[in-house]
Amino acid sequence: MSKYNELVKKLKEIFQIDRPELDFGIYRILNARADEINDYLDNKLKAKIQSALAEAGNANKADLEQQLQAATDAGFEPDQSPKVQELKGQLAAAASGANEHENAVFSHLLTFFSRYYDNGDFISKRRYKGDTYAIPYAGEEVMLHWANKDQYYIKSGENFANYSFKLDDGRKVSFKLLAADTAKDNRKDNDADRRFVLIEPHTRTKLDEDGEEFEQAYQSVDVVKTTDLVDGESVETEELVIHFEYKAMKKGTKQDALVQAAITTILADSEVQQHWVELTKRAPTEKNPNRTELERHLTTYTQRNTADYFIHKDLGGFLSNELDFYIKNEVMNLDNVQNAKVFSNIEKQLRMIQCLRKVAQELITFLTQIESFQKKLWTKKKFVTQSSYIASLDKIDDKYYNDIIGVDKQWAKWQHLNFIDTNANRDAEYLRNNKGLLVDTSLLSNSLAEKIINEIESIDDNFTGLLIQSDNYQALQLLQSKYNSKVNTIYIDPPYNTDAAPILYKNGYRDSSWLTLLNDRLDKAHPLLKNSGVLCATIDDYEHNEFAKIIKQKFGADNSLGTVTVRMNPSGRITLNGLAQSHEYAIFSGKSYQSRLFKMERSDEQNSRFNNTDATGTFELRNFRREGSSSDRAERPKRHFPIYVKENTFRVPTMRWDESTRSYVDIEQPSDTEQVVWPIDGTGRERVWRWGIDRIKKEHTEIFPKVNNKGVLNIYYKYRPNNEGITPPSVWIDKKYSATEYGTNHLKRLFGNQSIFDFPKSIHAVEDCIDIAGAREKNSLCLDFFAGSGTTGHAVINLNRKDDGKRKFILVEQGEYFRTITLPRVMKASFSSDWKGGLPKNDSYQSVVFKVMQLESYEDTLNNIHLLKKDAGLFDFMSPEVANDYLLKYMLEEESKDSLLNTDNFRKPFSYEMDIAADSAGATERKTINLVETFNFLVGLHAKSIESNVERGYVRIEGTLPTGERTLILWRDCDKIGYDKLNEYANRFDLYAKEQTFDVIYINGDHNLPTAFTVDGEDGEVMRSLKLRQIEPEFLSLMFAEEA
Repeated sequence: MSKYNELVKKLKEIFQIDRPELDFGIYRILNARADEINDYLDNKLKAKIQSALAEAGNANKADLEQQLQAATDAGFEPDQSPKVQELKGQLAAAASGANEHENAVFSHLLTFFSRYYDNGDFISKRRYKGDTYAIPYAGEEVMLHWANKDQYYIKSGENFANYSFKLDDGRKVSFKLLAADTAKDNRKDNDADRRFVLIEPHTRTKLDEDGEEFEQAYQSVDVVKTTDLVDGESVETEELVIHFEYKAMKKGTKQDALVQAAITTILADSEVQQHWVELTKRAPTEKNPNRTELERHLTTYTQRNTADYFIHKDLGGFLSNELDFYIKNEVMNLDNVQNAKVFSNIEKQLRMIQCLRKVAQELITFLTQIESFQKKLWTKKKFVTQSSYIASLDKIDDKYYNDIIGVDKQWAKWQHLNFIDTNANRDAEYLRNNKGLLVDTSLLSNSLAEKIINEIESIDDNFTGLLIQSDNYQALQLLQSKYNSKVNTIYIDPPYNTDAAPILYKNGYRDSSWLTLLNDRLDKAHPLLKNSGVLCATIDDYEHNEFAKIIKQKFGADNSLGTVTVRMNPSGRITLNGLAQSHEYAIFSGKSYQSRLFKMERSDEQNSRFNNTDATGTFELRNFRREGSSSDRAERPKRHFPIYVKENTFRVPTMRWDESTRSYVDIEQPSDTEQVVWPIDGTGRERVWRWGIDRIKKEHTEIFPKVNNKGVLNIYYKYRPNNEGITPPSVWIDKKYSATEYGTNHLKRLFGNQSIFDFPKSIHAVEDCIDIAGAREKNSLCLDFFAGSGTTGHAVINLNRKDDGKRKFILVEQGEYFRTITLPRVMKASFSSDWKGGLPKNDSYQSVVFKVMQLESYEDTLNNIHLLKKDAGLFDFMSPEVANDYLLKYMLEEESKDSLLNTDNFRKPFSYEMDIAADSAGATERKTINLVETFNFLVGLHAKSIESNVERGYVRIEGTLPTGERTLILWRDCDKIGYDKLNEYANRFDLYAKEQTFDVIYINGDHNLPTAFTVDGEDGEVMRSLKLRQIEPEFLSLMFAEEA
């Protein structure tokens, strides 16, 4: 294969058009323009290189000919002059070196781009020369660097690890990634390639909730039968589960070969052959006419999980800098520039170098367009695809109870959650007697849901929890405007990146993938904290050191508040190093110097020490002589003096302070009946009293003398428990922190005895962490963007239950269990404080309002991109240079803009639709998008009231912007409320705001409302202007606002 063909093959791989059978994500988008890209690579690129070399060659030739003519004119003999012979030689070499230079350009381009590209990603390894790398360094004392530091990690969801699709008959097929067996697969993979491999049938040793070992069998193909709630009825479903491992294989092992081996094994399974033959249904492509449905999905699954892990934040800048390094250090070899031969070679290769730089820069521009396009799609604020409320009945007017009773889905949901008995009376009176029941507006008719939501007062002030189903990076992006500097506490329990709970990672980039994941999300979380806010992040030994460094970089070393070691597994987890790991860490860091940790509440044992009582309260007797720090006489000499005791009374004698000796002199003598007590300990060391003379006299009732059990007279004081509690220790070993007993078993109490979630935290550990990190404040806001099973939300509800607090929480979780575990858990926690076997043991409910949202995913964004090819005739009017610029720089941006956000559709905002993923295999459903809620978050509106009547064509929201401006947002269906009708509604909607009710009014669609008008003032008519803003341009600007 020629160098040029090698280069084109690699570039087609880099441009991701070498796999036409892949019809998802960026592959689908680029394949839509494969003809143009192929034409550029197959034809135009070579012509450009030849043209550039010829242009440089002609210029060089003309220069040499001019020098030769000058030499001849100067009288040099052509056959005898060395100068003339040298110039003739250079002319001959220039004529014969074109092919050599052409191949050199191809070779260098191939070498350069291959260095940084790895299976869908550009890896930011800054090369100095050969295999020597340079790290960007700005003079810091200590710096943490990793390979993917300037990239976004985009495979954060379990939808990548687990992949499901439905057959035509509705049955589900799932590929599930089995976590590595820690005991068997904890090896390093630097000299191996990780591949997706169908598991071999085997058993693994597991630990149950009591710490006892048991054997669990795993099969490569398994049929799982479950009972699900569908439209209020229990329906038994079948799921074919196919288990894979992400396994270290011999380097060079091809994933395609492993896919074929897996297909053979799966289709040979007797259960598949008898009951799942639809997997053999043909799904042909031009290259693979015999492809089956199973192969189609397996190829997609493995490709999605082995490529495209990262998006570069500045690919153009990175590759341009690297190109300069490459040319200087490896083409020109400037390190040896003093060598005359090397310098001569540089002169000879100059036109090749010029051509190499020109063509490489053009390719970099093209690649930057693609990478920047993906970056734009990743970082854009995402649409709210679904939004609803869940409220306890005490928040809802009982005039709606009869309507609610009539909703079969709601009644079935209460039964499914075990909120009601099967024989409960289905009437409004039952609801009046059970105000803790939670109503889910997503189950109600639109009109009933609107009425209920419209009557919730000060809705953003009165919500208890916001639960967002989304990739956490995207959720944090959308929260920026509304919750900037509003959060008191961030608590996160990210994946620990151990073999027991790994993230998906690129071969050879396990740690850097994890660091990139956490780095970007901490970047987005940091602005949400108040200046006095605190982060608490839990981690184990595997990534502790790196994680702690990232937190220190983000939050500042001066704001570190310490690390707590928590014994969460008393029996220990077996590890290969021979230790039974029983602990993890909770890292606390503040946002600024204003941040602090609260005291911990005392345990019952600690409170039992305060066994004395007087009129003020309980107390413990403690020696009035100070011990420990600042207790020596030399440190506090004014607190070293005698106290005179007579029976049960005491006094401080009169005396004078002598500054020269720094001691008390002229001390009054004691009477014959008084005993003298000095603050001297049992070793004779001179100490000091805890208080000075003035405080002793002021609080003398808190001090008294007493002979101890050894017959020694001491001075004691009454140590009283303060309300704050004790300073948190750095080691927590209480049994209540056991993740088994108060995590796993706690979930079983809520949901029954089935094991539904791996590694849930102890509820008490989370309560104590968020309590000292800021949730002690009754009106605090806690954020958890790795919500998992919802322990943080449960903990906030528990704290509110203890002290009637009004704490709020925001939970973000992407996993499929958001709807089956996370959300039901906080609902159960609010309904009852005690559960057993999935049944409530009391009716101690909490009055709550939860807001539940689902966001557009990055995959949804890609699925909705449709490139609208420009009229071919348009290019006839363009020069070749302009047409080339369009292809290299503007094609994706220009041809996709209408599908990214079509503001023309804002005329009917309640009917704006997108294709939203219905499963992890990429099947989509056409769904209506919630533009209203999306815009509220984009502008950061703190909503006060909502008036929604979609049937009549409007939604009206009042609230406040982050600037403090009083704001009205009006969305209207322009077909129902057009120009004329809008003017009729103007006063009804307060659009004229003549009483200055609002500072800003947003409205969608074209209108002719005045922005200036006259009103009657004390001194006659006054001209007043109104900030009337169009929603469409604001929406567009805020959704695609570039990161700072």
